[in-house]
Amino acid sequence: MEKYKCKSVGIIGSGIQGVCIGLQLIKRNIPVTIFDRHEPLSTNFRPASYGNAGHFSPYAVLQFNRPDILNDVPKMLFSSYGPLALKWNHVPKMIPWFINYLKNCNKKSMLHTAKYMHQILSLSNDAYEEIFKEINTSNLIEKKGIIYVWTNQNLKSRELEIKVRNDLGIEQKLLSQKEILELEPNLKPVFDAGVFYEGAMHARNPQGILREIFKLFQNKGGKFVQENITSLKQISENETIIYSQREKYSFEKTVIASGAFSKKLTDQLGETIPLDTERGYHVHFKNMDHLISRPVIFLDRGFGMTPMVQGLRAVGTVELGGLINPPSKRRIEYIIKCAKELLPQLQKHDDEWLGFRPTLPDFLPILGPSLNNKNIIYAFGHHHLGWTLGAITGKIISGIVAEEKTNLDLSPYSSKRFN
Repeated sequence: MEKYKCKSVGIIGSGIQGVCIGLQLIKRNIPVTIFDRHEPLSTNFRPASYGNAGHFSPYAVLQFNRPDILNDVPKMLFSSYGPLALKWNHVPKMIPWFINYLKNCNKKSMLHTAKYMHQILSLSNDAYEEIFKEINTSNLIEKKGIIYVWTNQNLKSRELEIKVRNDLGIEQKLLSQKEILELEPNLKPVFDAGVFYEGAMHARNPQGILREIFKLFQNKGGKFVQENITSLKQISENETIIYSQREKYSFEKTVIASGAFSKKLTDQLGETIPLDTERGYHVHFKNMDHLISRPVIFLDRGFGMTPMVQGLRAVGTVELGGLINPPSKRRIEYIIKCAKELLPQLQKHDDEWLGFRPTLPDFLPILGPSLNNKNIIYAFGHHHLGWTLGAITGKIISGIVAEEKTNLDLSPYSSKRFN
């Protein structure tokens, strides 16, 4: 008996999730069309894959649903020199998110999130390595590890993180201030200690990698349509319709991989999913990428620096403010101040950028079919780890589309948890 093969798939979203899903489906000989209002090869397009920190972070199992963080939230919100900010005009829209967040901000939920983030994060680098064998990655990737530094001010939080990662079997090397400075001698010693993830890698140019994967997708027969998608519908057991402003397209199955913009589509399907947006910022310090050899993240400040082809990228902060509010100059100033605290030799900055992280209040992504429409499949909500989880999401979702069996427990990623 011939194995089931989906006749056709439409993917809404050409970010790292959508492109990796499309590539894995094409490898299964399933016809795929990706839709987006922006063309991934455009030099004028600056999506999340252009502006992120570029880290491949398989160790990042702990998220913000931690009881040790909850007490610090008010202090951070009202501090101009803190890693968290809030656009107050967005507060009414975030109420469902906040309610769910408070329900999930406890030790049990924290460990649940860590366990099921680890399940997919532990597979993330290998999934990328498979793709990297098929594309040109010269000057796009470096494998020098990633360093996190901290002061002793929040030592209990650091000890919690270290213990949870140890319990999950994650490799981590604790460093003294002296050992950090031996690896990165240009840093100003305003920190007390840190941890080194020696097996981690980072992108020298994240958007360059996305473009290479997209070209591979097209070379293998994948199609791309530059359209603004407005709605979608499952009209029968074997047919979904994607509607743009000008046209409609028919597929057996449809995947929503639109990141922070996915909610406008899921709302139409009758699901109450509390997806919201963490706004992240970056600046570049041109010709300064030689000052550090690998990414350095200052946990007390909620920011990091990554050496990239565009220069030294300083990136970070969490701003809860939705998709419409204009960029915040204060957030940019905060990042610059943090960067110069660690590297006082930095001078003029360039390229101020704002991007959107699609975040759910339990900090697990949604991966799997819509509750009421089994041929519409969700792949969004990856928060800070969208870049890290792109390749493994491609493998997981393509397996779901093809109705293949898996050894992974995918139930924690279902949208059922919010409905």
